[in-house]
Amino acid sequence: MPRPWRFFSSGRRACAGLLATLGLVFGLLPACGSDSNGGPGPTNTGQSCASADQCYPGVKAGELQGDAVCLDKVSGGYCTHYCTQDSDCCAAAGECAGARAEVCSPFESTADMYCFLSCEDSDLEKTTITDADQYCHTYAGVGFGCRSTGGGSKNRKVCMP
Repeated sequence: MPRPWRFFSSGRRACAGLLATLGLVFGLLPACGSDSNGGPGPTNTGQSCASADQCYPGVKAGELQGDAVCLDKVSGGYCTHYCTQDSDCCAAAGECAGARAEVCSPFESTADMYCFLSCEDSDLEKTTITDADQYCHTYAGVGFGCRSTGGGSKNRKVCMP
């Protein structure tokens, strides 16, 4: 006849090992989903959103050079704001993290102009990264790549999911 105490004893060890493994796996999950260098992904411009009130939380109301917008044509939403020229982007205190360029461009041939993280050749030349998609992965997040805004004659190369 089997001894029940031996079953429970080995079961406890197996359970403890399983719990330790799960703790390690779940402890690492917060590092997933960020950019390829372990960074947080986009802040402000390019951040995912469901509505414009989720965008630019660290910027005082009225300081953006255009109203905040959550572009719903982008999967997961895309925080940006209206602009008329490149200098409107990153003009407010706390709007842009780091010294990465943003550009003002129409999106998908609309008349409206928005700020986007730039991946144009002239902006990549200011870094050690030479591949535009890698630049977007590094500074915007792994789900981002360099693509055209689809803005017709005012088209720009930007980081988008």
